[in-house]
Amino acid sequence: MTIDQLNQSKVPIIVFDKKLEEFKGKVLFPEKLKRANEILAKAGLPKVEIKK
Repeated sequence: MTIDQLNQSKVPIIVFDKKLEEFKGKVLFPEKLKRANEILAKAGLPKVEIKK
């Protein structure tokens, strides 16, 4: 893509910092994850109806 095409595009351009790769697969907030899993286990996920 050229710069002009990028400027006219409606899609945002996102550049990720390569340093974030060190966190891939790690749980950074285990207490919060545990609590969120408990809440989801009790409440469950909403039913989603897929329209075709």
